Amino acid sequence: MTDLTLPSPGPDRTAALRAASSAQDAATRADLEALVRIPSVSARAFDAAHVSASAQATVELLRTAGMPSVEIVTAHAATPEGDLESNPAVIAHRPAPAGAPTVLLYAHHDVQPPGEEAAWSSPAFEPTERDGRLYGRGAADDKAGVMAHVHALRTLLPLWGPGDGVGVTVFLEGEEEIGSPTFGAFLAQHREALAADVIVVADSGNWRIGIPAITTTLRGLVDCDVTVDVLTHAVHSGVNGGPVLDALTSLARLLATLHDENGDVAVKGLLTTSAPDVDLTEEMFRSDAGVLAQVHLAGTGTIAQRLWTKPAIAVIGLDATPVDRASNTLVPSARAKISMRIAPGQDPSAAMTALRRHLLANAPFGARVTVADGEEGQAFSADTTSTAHDVARAAFAEAYGAPTVEMGMGGSIPFVADLAAVYPGAAILVTGVEDPDSRAHGADESLHLVDFTHACLGEVLLLDGLSAAT
Repeated sequence: MTDLTLPSPGPDRTAALRAASSAQDAATRADLEALVRIPSVSARAFDAAHVSASAQATVELLRTAGMPSVEIVTAHAATPEGDLESNPAVIAHRPAPAGAPTVLLYAHHDVQPPGEEAAWSSPAFEPTERDGRLYGRGAADDKAGVMAHVHALRTLLPLWGPGDGVGVTVFLEGEEEIGSPTFGAFLAQHREALAADVIVVADSGNWRIGIPAITTTLRGLVDCDVTVDVLTHAVHSGVNGGPVLDALTSLARLLATLHDENGDVAVKGLLTTSAPDVDLTEEMFRSDAGVLAQVHLAGTGTIAQRLWTKPAIAVIGLDATPVDRASNTLVPSARAKISMRIAPGQDPSAAMTALRRHLLANAPFGARVTVADGEEGQAFSADTTSTAHDVARAAFAEAYGAPTVEMGMGGSIPFVADLAAVYPGAAILVTGVEDPDSRAHGADESLHLVDFTHACLGEVLLLDGLSAAT
């Protein structure tokens, strides 16, 4: 087909694109299921061959979609442990017609570990439909993002003539779920190949089922390990208990200082910024997060502010004697991993300094406190005044039949800030296919199938709309 099959921009063109997109839905669903069956866990303890297999599978999908140039690429980054080679990523490219912008489509083909098999209602890597949702690891995060890009290209490339549409670069990363450790090196080594006027990051979510969203703010991240030592060795808890608190109790007292009586973060020197004006109620949050009825919500301010633009601290790991192996001794040493989300605009290094200062200053009863710095990730705040954002809001509203919400996200996608730094002139759109019940990273991760068709259509209309907007 040629561009002559598409009417000029307007209702007739939208209807034609809607029909063309719908014709691809079955193939898109089948190919998504095939990708989910590949256990492409990027964590180092898992078989890397599966990540290579998923990269190769996406290469074939992009080639058959009509992308003229597709290749598997890697990057190398220098680390204290030596040269680190990235997991395989995929870059595909369609040159921009004269005067048209180039759009970079990002997603990742690696996934989280499945966790405990018994926690899943069906096997993690066997896609299973129940009640209009597709269950499986990666079904939402982020193989659905991969397939939204493939779907849009399958729909549009046969309709656009060689001089029509936009330039398209697809970048499918293979190590997002382990923190994108070589992303900076990737940008440095493939900067020219990834350059674009508009960047679409399909790795977030929507407001509710049936209501699309563009994510406009992301919190940053710092984490650390804190160790508390009180004894040179374990001693009898009866003979010696009383004058000295064991390390686990001391660590618990230290961790308790991280929040005030309202549950707000008590670390001094951290920023709070304003949140998007959205109707996010306590009832909605409780339902989405599965908060027990008797639990009071922590912190002050609106729910949106607490989730998106205020710092948050969680203890995500603890090293101590397991209960089943405990003896009547005072534990000499205990360690915890602390994860802190930081507001847009907060410098991660300054936040880490503030957290370390707080931990060292609040050592209980003079316990020896040691802080080992961990990961840092930049927050992000989008400029939503661009033409690309206008086109995206209209495209997704048309696809879903509901106004597009601009929302924040409490999680962190640090490479988005890297993209903004390397390509400061690009408009960055953070989109996605997830909804509040997708349970990404958890057992029974799932994708709402009707919303997925809407998301795919939305990207079709977005890309075609960007071509018409130039």
